[in-house]
Amino acid sequence: MKLIQTSYFENKKETVYKDLVFSGDVANQELKIINLYPTETFQEFLGFGGAFTESAGYVYSKMSAANKRKLIEDYFSENGLGYVLGRCAIDSCDFSLGNYSAMSDPADVTLSSFSLERDEQYILPLLDDALKIAQTIKLTLSPWSPPAFMKTNGEKNNGGSLLPEYRKMWADYLAKYIASYREKGYDIFALSVQNEPNARQIWDSCLYSPEEEQLFIKEYLIDSLAASHCEDVHIVIWDHNKERLFDRTAQICSDETTRQAVGAVGFHWYSGDHFEALELVRRKYPDKLLIFTEGCIEYSKFSSESQLKNAQMYAHEIIGSLNAGMNAFLDWNLFLNLEGGPNHVDNLCDAPIMLDDAHDRIHYNLSYDYIGHFSKYIKPDAKRIGFSRYTNSLEVTAFQNPDGKIVAVILNMKPYEQSFYLRLNGNLCPVAAPAGTITTLIIEADE
Repeated sequence: MKLIQTSYFENKKETVYKDLVFSGDVANQELKIINLYPTETFQEFLGFGGAFTESAGYVYSKMSAANKRKLIEDYFSENGLGYVLGRCAIDSCDFSLGNYSAMSDPADVTLSSFSLERDEQYILPLLDDALKIAQTIKLTLSPWSPPAFMKTNGEKNNGGSLLPEYRKMWADYLAKYIASYREKGYDIFALSVQNEPNARQIWDSCLYSPEEEQLFIKEYLIDSLAASHCEDVHIVIWDHNKERLFDRTAQICSDETTRQAVGAVGFHWYSGDHFEALELVRRKYPDKLLIFTEGCIEYSKFSSESQLKNAQMYAHEIIGSLNAGMNAFLDWNLFLNLEGGPNHVDNLCDAPIMLDDAHDRIHYNLSYDYIGHFSKYIKPDAKRIGFSRYTNSLEVTAFQNPDGKIVAVILNMKPYEQSFYLRLNGNLCPVAAPAGTITTLIIEADE
């Protein structure tokens, strides 16, 4: 068994690699044990990824060719994080250089003026470079706001709602975005109905009640996707925080036509754990994918200096969501500048990789390494397996990859070392998790 363990102390990261050996079980009831049960399987995992925002593309564009290559390899190569998923905003979001739409003419009901010119400036070049390294990138598209003329408040920002008379036009617009990306060769896997439909933000935002989201899907979006030959795209509902995820899913899926059309439920982490909400959705709607569509360290709430705490937030979220049934994890911005932007309303935050674009330098946050403890080793199509643990002071998740290898990730956020035995198929292996570490264990199929 191979162990990969990352420690962080005195602002310094240290990663160790070593081999561990199993031996026979012993009849000792006092042993501290974590059991793995590969015969007990749960959801299949699709993979990890991040967001190709305009801000990410902009700061990336200012780097040298050599560093661009390195950055893409850091995220998308087998030696990097191994990302296979991505998220793109439909039109502008807060992490854009400003508000924009692919068309803005109320009279253009055929969308003849529709153009991806803005995406082609920074987003698509970044995506194209990623696809030179990645074997595949399945994209989720998410709208933050319809064009201003389609909304009750007449602007992209500050909430507002979709005017009823523009529901068909907006559904056609969303389908046009998917079809236009596909014409360029991109793999569009999923479409979110609306990013954060319950939040009136000072940036691009639009409010939907559960009834409005259900009606829009049932009466307009299904038909528009079919007319554009995009009916295979997974429709993602909610795309917001977990505390209302179960209620919202149940309300939208109360209609049978809509329930069948919905392929996934998206969620964010900004209101706390609520992993039980994911478990409830997984239990009641086992056919729906559960996709973490966004999370970041917001500077309005957290410090960029708290590297260990911030990285542990990522690991805690990934472990909790995986154990509750999550099928995919999408981080927020791939890259940002050292200030945590650009952001057109100064809603700044961290990214795993920050760029000093003025001096062509790369800065790695500890969150990059912590995400890698999962994404490098839990492969697409892996299945979560059962486990039991002697204490809740260690956070644990475990998967079996398609090649038969078992991956267990163990997070110790306590200020003291915790030692235990990993037990598998009647054999034991001693493992030590020092204070404030994350550990990945990789077990060959025959062990």
